[in-house]
Parts: sequence; structure tokens; C-alpha cells
Amino acid sequence: MAILVVDDSRLYRNIIKNVLAERNMADEGILDAGDGSEALSILLEREDISLLLVDWNMPKMNGLDLVKKIREMDRYKTMPIVMITSEAARYNVMEALKAGVSDYVVKPITGRILGNKIDAFLQR
Repeated sequence: MAILVVDDSRLYRNIIKNVLAERNMADEGILDAGDGSEALSILLEREDISLLLVDWNMPKMNGLDLVKKIREMDRYKTMPIVMITSEAARYNVMEALKAGVSDYVVKPITGRILGNKIDAFLQR
């Protein structure tokens, strides 16, 4: 079981990975990608991804397009996806939910909020 963190900001990827480590989830296997196309490659190569934490705004392939692509794949139809983004408009939240995200968190994030979201999906 692995967790994939996708964000073009290395800082945010590290913040999220630190939150996971603080919650003793580092043993789960934390992978990261800097854009949607890199994340898609990882998702196609691996079969043990159990949670996706993804930003919306990224180069090459944005998070929303990534979510749409992976929701078309049988093995990822039900995988929990948490979108972590600065897109806070109600329209954006609705669009992301319609595309298949399981939950939505607006940046800036706190470790407690993100941890609670992650815990809910990993049922620790």
C-alpha cells in the first residue's frame, strides 16, 4: 500500500510527506510526482497505490485532468483521491467532485486537517 503525492511545488510535497510521516504513515511508502503526467506514469507502473493526494494547478497535466484519466481505469475507480489546491470557488469544488475526487482541501493546509482527511480514507 502506497500513497502518491502530486504537486508541482516541492515545498508542498514535502509538507504533505512530513504530515504523513508524523502520522506514522511513512512505512506505507510515500511516492511523489511534480505533475499529472509523471503521476500517471507512476500509477500505470505500480499496482499498490491506495491514496492519491493531488494539486489542481500543475504543468503538463493538471490535477483535474489526471483525476478524469485515472477514474476511467478499472483499478483506480474507487481509490480515494484528495485534491489539495488553492482553487476555492464553489464551482471548482463541484467540478472536482464531479470528476471523481473523494475530498477537497483548500490551501494553505494544516497538518491536523490533512491528517484527519487522510485518516478517514486509510481507516487507521
